[in-house]
Amino acid sequence: MNRTLGLIWLVVMLLLLPLAGVASAQEQAQPKGWVAAQIQFEKNCSKCHGNGNSQAHASSREALMKLSPEAIYASITSGSMSVQAKDLTDEQKRLIAQHLGGRPFGVAAAGDVKAMSNRCSTNPPLGDPSTGAAWNGWSNDAVNTRYQSAQAAGLTADQVPHLKLKWAFGIPYATEMYSQPTVVSGRIFLGGDSGYVYSLDAATGCVYWSFLAQAGVRTAPSIGAVKTHGSAKYAVYFGDQRANEYAVDAATGELLWKQRVEDHPLARIVGAPKLYNGKLYVPVSSGEEGISANSSYPCCTFRGSVVALDAETGKQIWKTYSVPEAPKPTKKNSAGAQLSAPAGAAIWNSPTIDAKRNALYVGTGDSYTEPAAKNSDAILAMDLDSGKMLWSFQDIRNDSWMVGCDGKHVVGNCPEELGPDYDFSVSPMLRTLPNGRQFLVVSGKSGYVLALDPDKKGAVLWKTPLFEKPPAFSGLIVFGGASDEQDAYFALNQVGGIAAVDMVTGERKWFTPLAPAAIPGEPPRPGQSAAVTAIPGVVFSGGWDGRLRAVASGNGSVIWEYNTVRDYTTVNGVPGKGGSMGAPGPTVVGGTLYVGSGYVGVSNGLPGNVLLAFSAE
Repeated sequence: MNRTLGLIWLVVMLLLLPLAGVASAQEQAQPKGWVAAQIQFEKNCSKCHGNGNSQAHASSREALMKLSPEAIYASITSGSMSVQAKDLTDEQKRLIAQHLGGRPFGVAAAGDVKAMSNRCSTNPPLGDPSTGAAWNGWSNDAVNTRYQSAQAAGLTADQVPHLKLKWAFGIPYATEMYSQPTVVSGRIFLGGDSGYVYSLDAATGCVYWSFLAQAGVRTAPSIGAVKTHGSAKYAVYFGDQRANEYAVDAATGELLWKQRVEDHPLARIVGAPKLYNGKLYVPVSSGEEGISANSSYPCCTFRGSVVALDAETGKQIWKTYSVPEAPKPTKKNSAGAQLSAPAGAAIWNSPTIDAKRNALYVGTGDSYTEPAAKNSDAILAMDLDSGKMLWSFQDIRNDSWMVGCDGKHVVGNCPEELGPDYDFSVSPMLRTLPNGRQFLVVSGKSGYVLALDPDKKGAVLWKTPLFEKPPAFSGLIVFGGASDEQDAYFALNQVGGIAAVDMVTGERKWFTPLAPAAIPGEPPRPGQSAAVTAIPGVVFSGGWDGRLRAVASGNGSVIWEYNTVRDYTTVNGVPGKGGSMGAPGPTVVGGTLYVGSGYVGVSNGLPGNVLLAFSAE
């Protein structure tokens, strides 16, 4: 097998993970032919191309991943690599080119604002994002409550049953709407799995500009002021599926800076970076646990981290790994591949800012190796200025897990004792009671909700299960809860439903089961893994069945629902289709509710490519 061709096949299989819609860094079904291609690479190609040791005559993995799909296709059909690829079918060549290039053919042209029929006729100066109604980033606050006040929401509980679709915007070639819309200064900013980021008018959906990133953009954008970039006054910050962080001019979409935050070839940014006081705090995750199911893969070398960047320049200020110890060789597996440890503890939630204690908090995922890293399945506290680890609270010990292992047969890279895969996947919520007492409300895939004391290194105040039986590896609480001044609200995956928890006592106040709606020609898709959003009196939740529901926060009764699984006539002339909702939640600003529809993830959800805007009639 030719070494360069072998590298292409490896990277193709790696990139099938993010482009298929990764619901977590750890969970992804294996594509057809994945194991065979990986074995061939390790046997014939890894000495020259693998694991950061590419030779002078061989293109590095990073270099190949920077090429466009069109350029790769040309090379393997009629260019310098056509001889090596002569035995591949055209379909295989196209698959290679699209996944190695990070996006489908034609995206660069079709997704550009110039190709859209609804370009805004004018582009007035952007107003100050810090004033007026807004939802800026993963949560509309630094403490990740995902709660919008009555004034900013502009939508009352009485109006919610009267919500009607206002307009739909379609992203060309997208299959998953996994970038939550940010709304500031009357404009929407969002990205897509196509790699494009857009700025739209919040009232009409007309498009101001587009920006094409190197890979799909999963994160919710954040907007902030800049001072040293000429005429640019505000920047849009977002990360992509190749661990690149970007700043672009919020008014024009012009690139201000780009910074890769992690060199590991499988690193990616899944959780939304948090912008605070001139710094951008970037959580780093990976897809290594998906590929490590192949026994020929030398598992594992990735460690989760938080990287602090100067928001003005993109320069790194500090970087703190969730696993402090660098991985070192341990033993060889049954296939002869060298194993290393410790590794894992990916961070795929948005950091929470604690201004009072000058700290940030994040949750970590499971360990890729055994024994499990001590900071896996943990809540970490770090100093905002230096990144120094302040404390760590680990809830689940010995959780070593990877795709493809069943816990019954120890083969290849599988751990001898397979853990449950109970990541702390949800951003911690920092809450303040009327008496001034503060605590962290944390949750994750285990289905437990906990209150931690930040003044006592995460001491547990209460712990409440929201399950009848322990959940499977896909998790019970996956992408996010919301909280008002009294209660916290969580959507439940697998079983389907929404639960409310009293934040003072930890008591479960109510639970509303949500049976999956029937979809013609499709199997039932139960569960709500997407983040929920709250306004006074109402909690919004999107489901795998494509239904967007609103429940009364007082008792959990369903007061409105909308079936997003349908075809849409979009304002920009792009064929639109709705599907499942599995990761980002709705945002509510100025009387309008915005939500993306389309998500595949690990539950074989329905693809889609539309941003929907609803207002009350």
